[in-house]
Order: sequence, then C-alpha cells, then structure tokens
Amino acid sequence: MIVNQEIPMEIIRLQAKMCKALSDPKRLQIIRELRGGEKTVSNLMDLLALKQSNTSQHLGVLRRIGLVTSRKEGSTIYYRLSNQKIAEACDMVHEVIADQIRNKQSLTEVIKNT
Repeated sequence: MIVNQEIPMEIIRLQAKMCKALSDPKRLQIIRELRGGEKTVSNLMDLLALKQSNTSQHLGVLRRIGLVTSRKEGSTIYYRLSNQKIAEACDMVHEVIADQIRNKQSLTEVIKNT
C-alpha cells in the first residue's frame, strides 16, 4: 500500500475504472460467486438468473479491467477472480456499509429516546 506518498494520477484513473466496473450489482454478484472458485457462464447464469448474453457482457467488463481471468477446456470457458484481494475489497466495502447502517440505526434510536 502506498502511504505518505503522492499517488500518480494514472493509478487514480485506473482505480476509478475499477470502481466503475464494480458499480453494477450483477457484477458484484458474479464476484461473490467466483470467490468460491471457477465457474462457467452456464453456472453463473443459473446461480444469478441471468441470460447468457448479459452474463457474458458482465464477465467481459470484469475481464477487460483485469478482475477476472478465464481458461478454456475443450469448448467450456471457466472464469475465476484474478486476485482474491478483489473479494476481500468487496468484503471491506460491505463491512463499511453495515457499519453505516448500524450507526444510523443507533443515531435513530438516540433521537427517538430524547
């Protein structure tokens, strides 16, 4: 991690592109499913109730930004996370949101009791 150093603008641009790729709920679901290991388009279609074309489009976005990789075995393509830290980063964001919800509920309870 870069600490107390200026982050080059190109890194910030790449971070923004990655965040944009993660801004779609279906893509986040795909990442959640891939955290357990490789899946095919058919697997993901069944798990997420998506059409084949939508699933392939989402995987294409994630692949272009480097979040998923694929390998071909015969006529079947398997997708996996390119780095497990992607799932960990999503977990961290989820934890922040959960904290915010808890804090908001706590604040609401304090306001109600005053």
